[in-house]
Amino acid sequence: MRRLFNYYRHRLTDYESVLAYSLLGVVGGIASGLVVLAFELAIAQLAGIWGVGDGGDGFEQLPGVWLFALPAGGAALLGLCYSRLSPADRETGIVHVISRMHSHYSVLPLRNALVQFVGGAFALASGQSGGREGPGVHLGGAANSLLGQWLGLPNNSLRVLIACGTAGGIAAVFHTPLAGVIFAMEVIVAEYTVVGFIPVILAAVSASAVSLGLSPDGRLFDLPILHLNSLLELPYIVLLGLCCGITVSAFIRLSALAARTAHWPVVLRFTLAGCLTGSLALLVPEILGIGYDTVELALHGELALTALLTIAACKLLATAVSCGVGMPIGLIGPNLLLGACIGGIAGGVGQTLLPGIASQPTLYIVIGMGAAMGAVLNAPLAAILAIIELTQNIGISMAAMLAIVAATLTNSGLFNQRSAHQTVLQQLKRRVPQDPLTQLLHRSNVNATMDTRVVRVPATLSAADIEPLLESRPTWCLVEREGDDLYLVDGEELLQWLDEALAASDEADLTGAGIRRRSITPVPLQATLRQALDAMRDNTAEAACVYERSAGSGRRILHGVLTRDIIEAYSLSSLRGE
Repeated sequence: MRRLFNYYRHRLTDYESVLAYSLLGVVGGIASGLVVLAFELAIAQLAGIWGVGDGGDGFEQLPGVWLFALPAGGAALLGLCYSRLSPADRETGIVHVISRMHSHYSVLPLRNALVQFVGGAFALASGQSGGREGPGVHLGGAANSLLGQWLGLPNNSLRVLIACGTAGGIAAVFHTPLAGVIFAMEVIVAEYTVVGFIPVILAAVSASAVSLGLSPDGRLFDLPILHLNSLLELPYIVLLGLCCGITVSAFIRLSALAARTAHWPVVLRFTLAGCLTGSLALLVPEILGIGYDTVELALHGELALTALLTIAACKLLATAVSCGVGMPIGLIGPNLLLGACIGGIAGGVGQTLLPGIASQPTLYIVIGMGAAMGAVLNAPLAAILAIIELTQNIGISMAAMLAIVAATLTNSGLFNQRSAHQTVLQQLKRRVPQDPLTQLLHRSNVNATMDTRVVRVPATLSAADIEPLLESRPTWCLVEREGDDLYLVDGEELLQWLDEALAASDEADLTGAGIRRRSITPVPLQATLRQALDAMRDNTAEAACVYERSAGSGRRILHGVLTRDIIEAYSLSSLRGE
């Protein structure tokens, strides 16, 4: 069994191993689906303690004083708990996942995942204005990354596992597997390859199957069959997208403004955000929690235009500030509510001004939801597919695409803003390069190109040692002394020097040899080429020695050598398609 698993682990070092990664996708999808269901259950159970029903979203039934006390007190308590954590341990959500994929080689820590699970569940259960999708993405990705770390899988496969986990997280929350796939590739990985798509597709299907099989809710929203009445509505659809783009732009800017308080004590930041949310909830209780129950009311036409406008304004303010100060909540759900409110207003106005032309308001609400989602994530394709899957109606795709593109262009082109998570990454000064070379280095294991023609040689050699070297003719020789690896030398240069040195003496001391010595740094067998390059840069080394730790003796087993020239030649060959 161990031999079979070792073979499988070795197959994962090759990014082109579609069958090996397909199995990884199924396992990753099941894991992400289960952890997202557990998170949703935790929210519902916690909220039920203080009498909030409807799966932790029925805050409107609370007495007036609790509308303020619950979010304000919950935020203060959460801030006290966060004050005992280091700033690194407080990082959660989509920003954390993207950052760790590029700066820590897809290794997501257990501590942050626990903070996301417990903190996110408590925050949403106590009425903080946020969504569960961001936490679902983090938890799905973290569950898969931790599974890969526990199994000792190569780091390039952790990247695929995280993509599978994030796709599974979206699929499990929305019951939209196709949108989950595109979200993972468009937002998290930012790369489209056939090999990468297959395991992510399997993960999304597996997570969605787990969610539908174990969750009694079924579809997220109960929607009628929708259709566009007339092509004359298209300019009005563009206007709806423009309004959604403006709203999202205001949301991102306000969130970025709140993020400037990062140097304030976390207790103060969270308490102020909770008090703001509680104060607004006294006026508009619908802003508390995730808000899907309010979306349902809007879809069924049970909210007046003034109510929709008030809910949108208060939800925008409360969520933007709460997300900006660093609460472990998501922003996709709240932006769906914002889009629904704007769409509801557009639908109501359309029915009044153009009663014979305008479609039913529900159509505008659904399109508004997609437009807001696409703009805040800068992921138009994922938003389009989410709307099609949520409505199970491809007939509205043309109108939805038009509004989503208009909203995304308004935010990115007119207001020159990035997506919400990219804005946060920019504020944190986290560089996330997405060029083809960086993507290649991240997904390539050291096994792909390391030179395995390397042997260890002692610092002092005798005439008996030269014969095996002549037989193997190694490219590289790693000089060691008393179990410590010292430096790397060229095999041919060493053999030439030994011929001369051993002709004059019975022993030759390599430390006095006049041949070039290359400084070395160790990297594990699980490392990617990006990791090897970073290790050489950080340690000012000329070569990286690839090691594996022996399970029995604990001794480091040398597998190969990497130099910058080797990595450069491999990269050029791969990018040219040779």
